[in-house]
Amino acid sequence: MPAAAAPIISSVQKLVLYETRARYFLVGSNHAETKYRVLKIDRTEPKDLVIIDDRHVYTQQEVRELLGRLDLGNRTKMGQKGSSGLFRAVSAFGVVGFVRFLEGYYIVLITKKRKMADIGGHAVYKIEDTNMIYIPNDSVRISHPDEARYLRIFQNVDLSSNFYFSYSYDLSHSLQYNLTVLRMPLEMLKSETTQTRQESFDIFEDEGLITQGGNGVFGISSEPYMKYVWNGELLDIIKNTVHRDWLLYIIHGFCGQSKLLIYGRPVYVTLIARRSSKFAGTRFLKRGANCEGDVANEVETEQMLCDASVMSFTAGSYSSYVQVRGSVPLYWSQDISTMMPKPPITLDQADPFAHVAALHFDQMLQRFGSPIIVLNLVKEREKRKHERILSEELVAAVTYLNQFLPPEHTIIYIPWDMAKYTKSKLCNVLDRLNVIAESVVKKTGFFVNRPDSYCSILRPDEKWNELGGCVIPTGRLQTGVLRTNCVDCLDRTNTAQFMVGKCALAYQLYSLGLIDKPNLQFDTDAVRLFEELYEDHGDTLSLQYGGSQLVHRVKTYRKIAPWTQHSKDIMQTLSRYYSNAFSDADRQDSINLFLGVFHPTEGKPHLWELPTDFYLHHKNTMRLLPTRRSYTYWWTPEVIKHLPLPYDEVICAANLKKLVVKKFHKYEEEIDIHNEFFRPYELSSFDDTFCLAMTSSARDFMPKTVGIDPSPFTVRKPDETGKSVLGNKSNREEAVLQRKTAASAPPPPSEEAVSSSSEDDSGTDREEEGSVSQRSTPVKMTDLGDSAKVTENVVQPMKEVYGINLSDGLSEEDLSIYLRFVQLGQSQHKQDKSSQQFCSRCPDGVIKLTPISAFSQDNIYEVQPPKVDRKSTEIFHAHIQASQGIMQPLGKEDTSMYREYIRNRYL
Repeated sequence: MPAAAAPIISSVQKLVLYETRARYFLVGSNHAETKYRVLKIDRTEPKDLVIIDDRHVYTQQEVRELLGRLDLGNRTKMGQKGSSGLFRAVSAFGVVGFVRFLEGYYIVLITKKRKMADIGGHAVYKIEDTNMIYIPNDSVRISHPDEARYLRIFQNVDLSSNFYFSYSYDLSHSLQYNLTVLRMPLEMLKSETTQTRQESFDIFEDEGLITQGGNGVFGISSEPYMKYVWNGELLDIIKNTVHRDWLLYIIHGFCGQSKLLIYGRPVYVTLIARRSSKFAGTRFLKRGANCEGDVANEVETEQMLCDASVMSFTAGSYSSYVQVRGSVPLYWSQDISTMMPKPPITLDQADPFAHVAALHFDQMLQRFGSPIIVLNLVKEREKRKHERILSEELVAAVTYLNQFLPPEHTIIYIPWDMAKYTKSKLCNVLDRLNVIAESVVKKTGFFVNRPDSYCSILRPDEKWNELGGCVIPTGRLQTGVLRTNCVDCLDRTNTAQFMVGKCALAYQLYSLGLIDKPNLQFDTDAVRLFEELYEDHGDTLSLQYGGSQLVHRVKTYRKIAPWTQHSKDIMQTLSRYYSNAFSDADRQDSINLFLGVFHPTEGKPHLWELPTDFYLHHKNTMRLLPTRRSYTYWWTPEVIKHLPLPYDEVICAANLKKLVVKKFHKYEEEIDIHNEFFRPYELSSFDDTFCLAMTSSARDFMPKTVGIDPSPFTVRKPDETGKSVLGNKSNREEAVLQRKTAASAPPPPSEEAVSSSSEDDSGTDREEEGSVSQRSTPVKMTDLGDSAKVTENVVQPMKEVYGINLSDGLSEEDLSIYLRFVQLGQSQHKQDKSSQQFCSRCPDGVIKLTPISAFSQDNIYEVQPPKVDRKSTEIFHAHIQASQGIMQPLGKEDTSMYREYIRNRYL
């Protein structure tokens, strides 16, 4: 049985910055405002950052007294009531970090947030607005003429566009890693708790551990995977100074969540994309890989599936599948000075021993395990050699590296010229991609945190038995990953990833017992919902790297896109070309400054004076004697020992050092996710509930004529879907406006060009739906003269609503089917002898829960009322009769009891 462990919830979720002449006081509290922490920031240092964290947990009363004393002590005249010595500067929800250019330090605070997803009760937020505050006082400020320009460059990184964080869930790691950590053996957690207590320098960190005894719950917090953290450099200066609850790590990419209703059962489909902060940049300015094996446009995409009826990580059902996109891991680039739409591809360095590819695949083996599957979508046959240069070099690199790997862990290379098949009228691109997706998912498997259901064991599907991955007693693990690339890793890659994700989604639904076969067809509500998520995901990543939305979508490759889509594709191509030619250089400078790749220094060239940033991203060019790895044993020895399992998820000493384990009382707020999710201490309304605002398959995709099968796995005709009804011109005035999801809601007009929340841009749907309020009530758009028509549409007959007329009697065939079902249930759902003996020992006054299923893990229960003895029944009947005026004759016991009462009362 796994240990009772839970993620540690940050106790700093609400912040208030107070200001005096000499200091800033940053007061942080948990959401319930029962625990407080205080940071003291010195404002008298012109260029240094001095932060003091007393690491004490204050109560609300203690904080009020502290602020009162600070206010009184900082007034200009003692006892003066007119002026205050402590000013409330700003309210916030987290600290992004601290940054310095040529003057003093700035603090960056999150001032607005929006909930985007819910993963097992853990909320994922999107940054909506930030505030950047200069720390030193004006009296000590040493001004510099170039400070304002650096500040503008830094603020060009729009933190309100696709940056995400969570107070309790580690977004930099996959769901498989986070749940694997929570399932660590009990002995490991005890040893780590002891070690943490011995090595802790926080004198208040481990209060109450001894008094809790054996009723405690282990809280676990892991170090983030810094490759996908974008404010790691901004927090580095305070990392070893303050308590870990002040450190709020953010990721960049995409996050969207939709609700799949399966006959009323809610299933959340979540898509999270993590963009790498290593070798990050824009399209033509960042190609290939750097000297450390980090590639351009590297994004890890994870699709999660969870049964929303149970939100606990320990009791709920969760599944995930991870895949990666990234530039071809070679030294290559494109010269954009020629102003050509497709600049020529050049190989910058000769790499006969695939040194940079070895570093890249070694990282992937450590994080994902084996097999690593490379799906290369670049062109192979061209009149003028262009993309084929990359294919030839990648084949040579993979072939060289594979000859030294064990045969069972070799890198699988799949070349497929997607552009060639798209132009062919005889080939169906998506059918071929579906075949590739099936083979890939069977090799890597997927993650699910529950064992195979009994129906899978008794009636196994032939595809299910061929599934790869690692089977453990508590479920399945994904081992290995699919790495997809084309030249830009945008349009073709997104379609290929969608097809692989669609195949994996079918297996995930099957593993949770929601469908009978691991197959999903196009034009079903489930696939339409998943396709819209991937369209938003692709548009967002394309805007971040290429400067425009997707040019070719899934509908384009299905060849069902409307004629208006071609004009939109042309506009997106022009937008991408304009962005690459005129604005990418400024965006690249902003990214380099934000990520700490470039540090402004007095007396050295400024960022805008550098001819290239090549030396900033390739650190080995600045070393005299760079260290070289072996040309044959190119992997890390510890990684190869544990394959096919990823080394990062193996329980070993190196990985245990990355964990913070602390023992809490089971009702402590730091691990009480129920209290964090439901928040019983605050007033909330259904209209503001996130689960009602997100996209729902029943509301947004299911046909409005409810008589049709409500299953989200039923194939619909194009004119039957909810989206098509809104787009039909003849029915436009009679359509009901749909509420949009928080994950795909239209952004404000100023951010619409660069936001990840843009709606699917396919067909005429977007033009004719218009902008819709997220929480607006559905409005019937009809003329006043059509009152009869409105009444007819609103009051629908019972047969159209429910599919049957409930007032009609049952047919003989239906009645016989029902009777056979009842007899089958009575004969099959019987208790075994052990459960009967157990129930016989229960006291009569206790309600019994009797299992009526033959399977112990899939049990459902019927309630048996407590038995009542004969005397209690007689008393109850006498009470009922007395209320009706029928009195019972007195017996001898009643008479004697009455006489005893009179004697004691009056005599």
